[in-house]
Amino acid sequence: MADLNTRISDYIWKNLNERHANAKKDPFWESLRNTGTEIWLDTGDIAEAEANWTSEMSALTTNNTLLNNEIQKGEYDIYISEAKSLIRELPPQDRIKEVAFIINARHGLRLATKFGGFVSVELHTDTAHDVNAIVHYGKRFHEICPDQFIIKVPFTAEGLIGARKLMEAGISVNFTLDFSARQNILATRVAMPAFLNVFVGRIGAFMIYNKLGDGTGVGERAVVASQNWVTALSANNPWQTKLIVASLRHYSQVEMLAGADVFTIPPAVAAEARRQLSGNFSSRMHEHHEVSLFSSASEARIEKFWEADNNVFNLAERLSAKLPSSAQELIQIAHEEGCGDMFPFLTREEKANISSDGKIPVYTRWAKKIKEGEIAPDTLLTLAGLASFTADQKMLDERIRSIIE
Repeated sequence: MADLNTRISDYIWKNLNERHANAKKDPFWESLRNTGTEIWLDTGDIAEAEANWTSEMSALTTNNTLLNNEIQKGEYDIYISEAKSLIRELPPQDRIKEVAFIINARHGLRLATKFGGFVSVELHTDTAHDVNAIVHYGKRFHEICPDQFIIKVPFTAEGLIGARKLMEAGISVNFTLDFSARQNILATRVAMPAFLNVFVGRIGAFMIYNKLGDGTGVGERAVVASQNWVTALSANNPWQTKLIVASLRHYSQVEMLAGADVFTIPPAVAAEARRQLSGNFSSRMHEHHEVSLFSSASEARIEKFWEADNNVFNLAERLSAKLPSSAQELIQIAHEEGCGDMFPFLTREEKANISSDGKIPVYTRWAKKIKEGEIAPDTLLTLAGLASFTADQKMLDERIRSIIE
């Protein structure tokens, strides 16, 4: 297997000839950087990234959806076909996943070579509930580009354990699909990642789509609470964890959330911010954001996005002191500590409902379980986000299958 991994790594690096992008300085983005915010572009589209890239930007981030968008353009079809000879000795059930890894790593390398910054690469969604697979593929990504690749690991019980193992092996992790301060408190102490997230745009979309509020304030409040807790708690860790404000949907959030550790900005939002904002940024991380809620949200436990009770802190410290050996053990401990709504037990029908809803869960399906404390809105968004990425991964896998079989 070691020989196969070497041959695959050599193939990924073969004939890499991206021309380095000439990044110019931009006082607009320099002003944002001066608040302490790192600027990452949220795209896998090389031409789109080049049109917006400046010297103040330090990374790009991809995910299963963004990578699928690139693969469906067809430019990797020949590359995938030529990879068939490498993966013939693998069991049939592993071949598609291996080719997905190859093209993900290749595309990440193209971005790293062209722009010279970090690139956040995502694991195949099949690994989300498999600690060994998270560690295996995380290490392989790292070996290919140790100085620039950051490995995305999703917020699952297995992800918490796998991310911790990768970090202890010296591998930088971007812990993803987090939506709340309490999730980030847990991740900071247990996974101890280099980066973690609040997907601010999806929180607002959840409120609007489900007519729970007008979308203002909720995501922003989750960001500020998360930033303060992550900064404070990671001071007790061997390294500093940084908060990423992800899923920015409106240019105004660039100004409203200035001073957070990192922004991942879609190019369209970055371009609109550049057109609409003055560029006179100052940190807003100590501001209080009012939340506009409708009466329908009275039992929706929306405060879960920014509040954390003692149960969360007790769970975080217990798991940090002794990392569980399995996801089942971690979930059992979470229920013992009164945090079962972070790792709920779901029926097959409920899992199907999450998948069918897409990125934004239908609140009415879950209102009773939320009221009874069996699940929470931040957990729902995490589950929905993973299900959405899984659907896009399936589309990518089907294109691979059509070429190699």
